[in-house]
Amino acid sequence: MRAYRPALRPGVRISPPLLRGPRTVHLVKHPVSGAAFEVGPKEHFVIGLLDGTRNVDGVVSAYAERFRRRLSEEQWTRLLGLLGARGLLDGSPDPAPPAPPPARTGTFWKGSRRTVADAHATTGRLYRVVRPLLRPWAQIPLVAAVSVMVAALAADPGALLDGTLELLTRPLLLVPFAVFLWCSVCLHELAHGVAARHYGGVVTEIGLRWRFPAMMMYCTVDNYLFLPGLRAKLVVAAAGAYANLLLLLPLALWWTLLDPADPVRPPLTGMLFVGIVQALSNLVPLPPLDGYRMLGHTLGAANLAPETRTYLALRRRGRDAVAAYPPRARRLYTGYAVTAASLVLLAAGGTCTAVVLLLLL
Repeated sequence: MRAYRPALRPGVRISPPLLRGPRTVHLVKHPVSGAAFEVGPKEHFVIGLLDGTRNVDGVVSAYAERFRRRLSEEQWTRLLGLLGARGLLDGSPDPAPPAPPPARTGTFWKGSRRTVADAHATTGRLYRVVRPLLRPWAQIPLVAAVSVMVAALAADPGALLDGTLELLTRPLLLVPFAVFLWCSVCLHELAHGVAARHYGGVVTEIGLRWRFPAMMMYCTVDNYLFLPGLRAKLVVAAAGAYANLLLLLPLALWWTLLDPADPVRPPLTGMLFVGIVQALSNLVPLPPLDGYRMLGHTLGAANLAPETRTYLALRRRGRDAVAAYPPRARRLYTGYAVTAASLVLLAAGGTCTAVVLLLLL
């Protein structure tokens, strides 16, 4: 046992540190079964040493140097047993791959349906097509064009309100524009998958999800939390909103070329405004929007909204109930509670104001 030099099996994925309630955890995921479980910082440190070159004495020495205490034989044996039982050590037998999910779940009123047999291959083909456009020489002018479009529209708030009202009163324009927005949402989801493929992610499902009478496409990235580095996670999360803005550029070019007195310009202004709001609203840090995921990645926190609710419920019982939370966790959950409440009130107030203005006009 003392001569045994354990090594993790190839392909095991380990996440960066994540704050979950009062604890800091890492996720460890099996490359075949997809099963994942949490470990603490000390277990994560030991797992990082399992490269096949160290026996128990080498691991114990490194552990003592890092944490100023000795790793007991019981802890070592328990950790090896856990990793072995989960098939994470090199030489462990391969478990059976997970059974594919059913093609359709739910009812007529609420459910989902997988529409692509091999989502990973499909997004791979799309990625190969758009890969040249992901290079800096293409992205820099595109980002600049999107920024100019948003700034130009925001420069005249009165025209935005008038254009939106004009659009709402012209069904022959509103209906095809609504179809355009629905297609934009579909491309939004595919953009997440293409961006994930760019950073080595695995896309497991593409399908349709409905909540009667609405129906939307979804794209599931299996190992999103295990993508390399913070930038990869933020880009994948923001890719959908960015794709929505890119789709508006042809309309923005048309809008720019029109004479200000042209009768087509006001409803086109409304289209651009609604499209930009639809895209940027996904970046609001409230669940289940993409901005919520981006904030969680930036803060290094998992399940930010549920853990905030748990913290606030405990905090109402008194300070002793949250004594286990470190200062950073207390600040983070309190700050997010204030931010989320402010955003909800702001959204409600903005919606009511917009409805009143449209009714009065």
